[in-house]
Amino acid sequence: MTVIKRDGRWTVDFWYEGKRYRKKSPIDTQRGAKEYERLLLQRLIQGEPLTPQTAKSEESATAPTCRSFLREWLETYAKTNNKPSEVYSKELIIRCHLSPFFGRRRVSEIGVRELERFKSAQLSKGLSPKTINNQLSVLRRALRSAQEWGVIEVVPTIKWMKAPRADFDFLDFEEAERLFDATVLEYRPMVATALKAGLRLGELLALRQTDVDVVNGQIFVKRSVWKRTFGTPKNGLSRRVPIPPSLSRILRDHRHLRGELVFCQEDGSLLTGDMTKRVLPRACRRAGLDRTIQWHVLRHTFASHLVMRGEPLKVVQELLGHANIEATMIYAHLSESRLKDAVAKLDEPAPSRPDDGHYLVTRDRRSR
Repeated sequence: MTVIKRDGRWTVDFWYEGKRYRKKSPIDTQRGAKEYERLLLQRLIQGEPLTPQTAKSEESATAPTCRSFLREWLETYAKTNNKPSEVYSKELIIRCHLSPFFGRRRVSEIGVRELERFKSAQLSKGLSPKTINNQLSVLRRALRSAQEWGVIEVVPTIKWMKAPRADFDFLDFEEAERLFDATVLEYRPMVATALKAGLRLGELLALRQTDVDVVNGQIFVKRSVWKRTFGTPKNGLSRRVPIPPSLSRILRDHRHLRGELVFCQEDGSLLTGDMTKRVLPRACRRAGLDRTIQWHVLRHTFASHLVMRGEPLKVVQELLGHANIEATMIYAHLSESRLKDAVAKLDEPAPSRPDDGHYLVTRDRRSR
């Protein structure tokens, strides 16, 4: 027997009882073809006739287990195509949820029935529909890779769980002022930038002095940092964020010679997570707020204040750096009061016009 690549597919080429056979491997990789060759040889030794089998039965016999495939997928695909933070999240989902449930099953055996059982098992653990959907999303991406690599022929249909839209917290205008005033002096510029430019925490920590243009009032968001590793912002999108004069003044006065980072330690090095996570809880207590917040709430506050002041969601999307408008739609309900004000104008007296220009007047004249 010989394993060769023929017409772009890995094939097992052999003679049996004076007749030549070329059988395409159900798994289109060299490793899968060699495993298929071993299976065919075993059948010959046992005297089994080499009648054509369905692709499904051959695929099932040679497909890897979910545990081994997910491990391979994480190393070969996820770590090549995802940011470190995304790889870390996928690795946790695989290790803690997908491998324990699907581990010994072969990839080709995962179907709609197994997916429904997985959802039921996860719900019984008290996990939310949103969390389960996140786990299914990782599994779907892995199964799509399995299809692209020739491990399986069809990706099973995944029925997503209905998850209620998560609520988010934000500060009203007065609370934002109180929080800023209660923040220790060294972190006030960082808090102001989060409140008035909407940067994520990783983007704040990675912001360089060359990214801030106080003359023209703008910030260029080009990078982010996660676990001391610098990379692109979320979604891989850089953006330009105009800033108000008040923030330009704060950042101009904050300029220093400690290093290239705008917000840093005394020696110019990167701020640590332990440093930043204590800043806002302490400020909340000093400000007398009835809750404790973290940095992403300031980003929500930035977006919420814009919507409440009548800015279109499309503008807010661009400022936040969202890849699609769906992510920005969580702020849509905040514009309801402005919509009510707009509709209320329909009851206001119409502006005065010449009689021959008003359609009601024209209609009355025709009826005479």
